[in-house]
Amino acid sequence: MPRWMAFALLLLLALLLTLPVLSLGASWLQFDAAARDVLHQMAQTVLPDYALTTVLLCLCVALGVALVGMGTASAVTLFDFPGRRVFEWALLLPLAMPAYVVAYAYTDFLQFSGPLQVGLREAFGLQGRVFPEIRNTPGAVWVFTFSLYPYVYLLARTALSERASQLMEAARLLGAPLSRRIREVALPLARPAVAAGVALALMETLADFGVASYFGIQTFTAGIYKAWLSMDMPLADAQLATMLLAIVALLLWLEHRAQRRMRFSSQRGQRAGSAEAQPVLLTGGRSLLAVLVCGLPVLFGFVLPVLFMLRPLIGGWEDLPWTMFVQWSRNSVWLAGLSALLATALALVLAFALRTRPSMVTRGVVQLASLGYAVPGAVIVVGLLLPVGWVQAVRPESSVGYWITATALGIVWAYMVRFTAVALQSVQSGYARVPASLDDSARMLGTTGAGLAARVHWPLLRRSTAAAALLVFVDVMKELPATLVLRPFNSDTLAVVTYQLARDERLGEAALPALTLVLVGLVPVIMLSRTLRQR
Repeated sequence: MPRWMAFALLLLLALLLTLPVLSLGASWLQFDAAARDVLHQMAQTVLPDYALTTVLLCLCVALGVALVGMGTASAVTLFDFPGRRVFEWALLLPLAMPAYVVAYAYTDFLQFSGPLQVGLREAFGLQGRVFPEIRNTPGAVWVFTFSLYPYVYLLARTALSERASQLMEAARLLGAPLSRRIREVALPLARPAVAAGVALALMETLADFGVASYFGIQTFTAGIYKAWLSMDMPLADAQLATMLLAIVALLLWLEHRAQRRMRFSSQRGQRAGSAEAQPVLLTGGRSLLAVLVCGLPVLFGFVLPVLFMLRPLIGGWEDLPWTMFVQWSRNSVWLAGLSALLATALALVLAFALRTRPSMVTRGVVQLASLGYAVPGAVIVVGLLLPVGWVQAVRPESSVGYWITATALGIVWAYMVRFTAVALQSVQSGYARVPASLDDSARMLGTTGAGLAARVHWPLLRRSTAAAALLVFVDVMKELPATLVLRPFNSDTLAVVTYQLARDERLGEAALPALTLVLVGLVPVIMLSRTLRQR
């Protein structure tokens, strides 16, 4: 391919992946008195509530995921106790549970008409509400904490498993007690990893729409969605979305800064089985405490929500809409499969370009593609629909609005912006294991360009490419806010139907699509647990 054509292709990809963010930035350049009035009114009414609730939610979730993630990672890495090997992979199970599914499950079981309160009232002759209402900010903190702590657990476990055992043993030989070893050795070692995991969890919290909408919490994401549908002021909504994007950008910067501070050393040259590297054996009460520290997050984040959803599913098995379920599944699989195919192909093109022509433009496009996963789905929706409004204002006869909102083009485009980063990360990790000397040898034999990608790289990247496609497939299946707005007519997906049924208090019918999403989400979790066991 000529150099100018490759350059043009990269610029086109950059425009494709950055249009939502660029359009949001351009919204501040357009003066609209009505939009400014709306923002001024929102600043005096609902905007302080959005900001206060979002900040409070993020602070509580940050504290929760840091405590649970660091506690579980320390337990399975630094100590040995009954069930430790099981907890190493079981602690990853909440990754398979979409946060909004966890919210629906707890609501169905704990609400006033749920089995817990009904049983307690009948057993003890009580009147009124027995259990506090869960559909509020503390309930959302509970849901997010036990759904998102695996981000901190994974990174902290990786940090601790590299050097913590050896350094803690050295501290023990110097006479430091266990509490001091944990406080002055393990915690400082894992601090950058915990910060990076907390930042990732907060980005997921800010991007959430299902939990906030169902619990009636006035967060920025829920406010953006409501403003778009109710006020009919796209420009004001775009400027509101820019505020959320600025918060996400700050979190992304903090996450990258924490990642740069993480330094892991290889243990291949060390005696893995030596006594210096062995975890501390716990017995008695300490062993029971470790089991509780690791078991409760799995119980609250995966086991109980699954059991809560199975109860209405089994009870109403005969009345389930199986015909509609097949249609919902077909729509979900079709959109997820197409998006996974396109995102993986795009990731392969970007990774190959960065490998063979590492120019400033290539690095810039790859960095822009990597930022997409941090952009909330609601922000992407506003960023895509805003240019559509501009085009239709100039050319009312244009059909661009039809193609974006009434076909699969708009929703697949949104998926590309959001999830190409997922595929790109997996493909780049595969390229990191391909020696550069293979490229030099192939060029010496006359193989360049597409031949180099097909005959040398592709056989070595098949597993990484398959993993990339699978991760995108699962993420698209669970995506809610972008799908809710941009899906084609009569193309409800499992995520959308789960949200709509739960919103209508038809939680029994929502159990089937919700549990299907959980089963799909288990596939990458199983792959991840196998990868961690092989280390």
